[in-house]
Amino acid sequence: MVPSSTEPPAAVATAIIFFALLSFAASAVAQGRSAFDAIYCLGDSITDTGNLIREGLGPFGAINRLPYGETYFRMPTGRCSDGRLMIDFISQRFRLPFLNAYLDKNASFAHGVNFAVAGATALGASYLESGAGITMPFARSSLNVQLDWFETHLASSLCSSSPEQCRAKLASALFFVGEIGGNDYNYAFFQGKSIADATVLVPRIVETIRDAAIRVIQHRARHLIVPCNFPIGCVPSYLTAFRSTNPADYDKRGCLGRYNEFVEVHNGQLQGMLQSLRTQFPYVRIQYADYYNAALHLLDNAANLGFDVNTRFQACCGAGGDYNFDPRRMCGVTGTSACPYPSKHLSWDGIHMTENAYRHMVASLFAGNLIEDVR
Repeated sequence: MVPSSTEPPAAVATAIIFFALLSFAASAVAQGRSAFDAIYCLGDSITDTGNLIREGLGPFGAINRLPYGETYFRMPTGRCSDGRLMIDFISQRFRLPFLNAYLDKNASFAHGVNFAVAGATALGASYLESGAGITMPFARSSLNVQLDWFETHLASSLCSSSPEQCRAKLASALFFVGEIGGNDYNYAFFQGKSIADATVLVPRIVETIRDAAIRVIQHRARHLIVPCNFPIGCVPSYLTAFRSTNPADYDKRGCLGRYNEFVEVHNGQLQGMLQSLRTQFPYVRIQYADYYNAALHLLDNAANLGFDVNTRFQACCGAGGDYNFDPRRMCGVTGTSACPYPSKHLSWDGIHMTENAYRHMVASLFAGNLIEDVR
């Protein structure tokens, strides 16, 4: 999913994801105990377990209908996949329950909270609309809104009775700050903005992620994972919308090279920011999760991992075209259908991955290959 001129080194492509979580995590799980007492998540549809369906779906009501959720839950849950997401597999690895969505007010939050909202942006809606000329189609719960929810949760529930217990719980929790920022770029590109236009947003988005990380650190967070963005040039929705008759626009994998190069700019600036943040807070474990190369690994090793290589770029659920994706007939609406074997596909709906793809991403992470410490 990256042009050959900017491919990662062979060692990186082989090892794939630098996800070494915490040094004690693997041994803790092996001993039958959890390395963390709770998990708290900020992010978008990669992580949302039900906030958007409670906030208001707008044009994306289909995610609250089958076939979403068909594989594991046998019903839609607000997850943008056929089943579990990466955060679900991570919770299971740490012997914790699935994280409930913050907006599910009847849920238990004893083991953490999921604040992520499908469609959420890093930048606030007011800036995107007035400063960048980007229309927000639905979700307006940006990263700062999610942080406000987090602080409300602390004040009204977690920290309302015993500040000392609250500090201890947060210090022993795992925090995901992202993946976030992908939708800022998605909205820009799909509304006709150029790569040059989107590149102007990168420093501000990275700065917003930095500020979010600092904000949770100030609440005694001591274990942070900050994921990067995916190789969007390999995603069916991008391959459909920006298809080209010029072979030079595609890399050797068949992905749109210039869009992956753009993501590398974002990811590079994110890594640089995290290096600085680690120096500023040496007592905090800050880790960079390389979702970009994790996704490339799945694409490059599809056959060995049990996926159908002929459908690597095709949505399982959709309708029409070379990539089985049509923005006018997206998964879940009349005239679309899901493939009989989602586990053979990498892409679920042309935007998000299948449960099996997410399963393999997490397996790579826990193999010790794909989350790196930022030193």
